[in-house]
Amino acid sequence: METHRIKDAVFYQIYPLGLCGAPERNDFGSPIEHRLTTLTPWLDHIQELGANAIYLGPVFQSSSHGYDTVDYYRVDRRLGDNESLAHFAELVHQRDMLLILDGVFNHVGRDFWAFKDLQNNGQNSAYRDWFHNLRFDQHSPKGDPFSYEGWQGHYDLVKLNLSHPDVRAHLFESVRMWKDQFGIDGLRLDAADCIDLNFLSALNRFTKSLNPQFWLMGEVVHGDYCQWVNAETLDSVTNYEAYKGLYSSLNDANYFEIAYGLNRQFGDHGVYQDKVLYNFVDNHDVDRVASKLKHPAHLFPLYLLLFTMPGIP
Repeated sequence: METHRIKDAVFYQIYPLGLCGAPERNDFGSPIEHRLTTLTPWLDHIQELGANAIYLGPVFQSSSHGYDTVDYYRVDRRLGDNESLAHFAELVHQRDMLLILDGVFNHVGRDFWAFKDLQNNGQNSAYRDWFHNLRFDQHSPKGDPFSYEGWQGHYDLVKLNLSHPDVRAHLFESVRMWKDQFGIDGLRLDAADCIDLNFLSALNRFTKSLNPQFWLMGEVVHGDYCQWVNAETLDSVTNYEAYKGLYSSLNDANYFEIAYGLNRQFGDHGVYQDKVLYNFVDNHDVDRVASKLKHPAHLFPLYLLLFTMPGIP
């Protein structure tokens, strides 16, 4: 992936478990369903819209919504298998489109194999140090004879100890496999603002060793984006700062709001002048923007703003 290509990218986001009609829960026993094949007809539509890059949401084995990973090395059986993802990736690249996958490294699901070993073996588990703030002197809200840190208090999502060398090796080798088997062009890093910057820098060095143009974009909701977007850490982050102003400036007939925000970010003295941020009007974590707008006709000027502001839409 050449540098200029990502700067000229127009993304189409797909949440595959939803779009493909997968069951909400993974029973881990049903036959593999090759639902990823239902995405193939969408490729013509995506290109006709003018998109040249696909951000494919979580596809690896998980318990439910995809962000509760069970196995980083196997495609979710509700979607297919590694061969079906490799075939879809080949079709994407045959169209000269970029493919970005979701990298969910901050946490795993409670069905993650190393966490199951911890449940079974307790303090004798070889993986007891894989999890953040693990304590055996108290119980978890889920009834485990130990406590651990969940993502923002959600204990179905078990925070990993990303400073542990074996955890890093397990995750980095999965990325190597994704690059080798699926030819991915980059990663969107879930909950990047919850991940230690040292881990992100190490991931950056590792991925750039695989491909100097490998793109890392982090999900960051609050904060100074310069902490993450720099030569040592990430290439881009989600531009949540501009997200609200894009639609509310239309709803409130207050264009000063978005004008002020864009000038603060990208104007003559903009704080992110040299950053290429990932812009959006909605995604899988927020309401669809069509339901946020007071007037449906405002979809047109809204997307005009999105496609003409600095950054990657």
